[in-house]
Amino acid sequence: MTVTLRPATGDDLMAVGAMHQRSRVAAYSAFLPPEALADPTPEAMGRYWAERWQWERDTHRLTVAERAGALVGFSYVGPDDEDDPATGLLNAIHLEPAEQGRGTGRLLMVDALDAMRALGWRRAVLWVLRDNFHARAFYERGGWTPTGGERDETIGSAPTRQLRYTRNL
Repeated sequence: MTVTLRPATGDDLMAVGAMHQRSRVAAYSAFLPPEALADPTPEAMGRYWAERWQWERDTHRLTVAERAGALVGFSYVGPDDEDDPATGLLNAIHLEPAEQGRGTGRLLMVDALDAMRALGWRRAVLWVLRDNFHARAFYERGGWTPTGGERDETIGSAPTRQLRYTRNL
């Protein structure tokens, strides 16, 4: 069965949040403690996406991937978080854990880059967890390179280091 991509609707947001939480736990459990990944719950993550979408839907693009009618991934793009008008930010690509390695992430990345070009941006950036070597390799295969930018964030109670990547569009 093939994957189809489509713009998200408000009806998708709770499922996006639940899938986002499952994706985080699967991707980050190799380097973050279980207690850091216990919150938010899938329901809380759905409410987070509903709230975020309410404020950002005019400036951001949320695309969902479906296989056989089931949500299996999403991407989220918007303006640069450092206010560069020529740059778009790939905020997220997340997949159902079982969907990894099936080409869905690559489809979402290509679609996200096309969306950023269509929105007039000439460069794309993203933040990725330093210790998420799987995601870093995925982005590097897609033509992304580290900028040298770094920032610290917390996931749950765990401090994390994020690296900034870029690519031309």
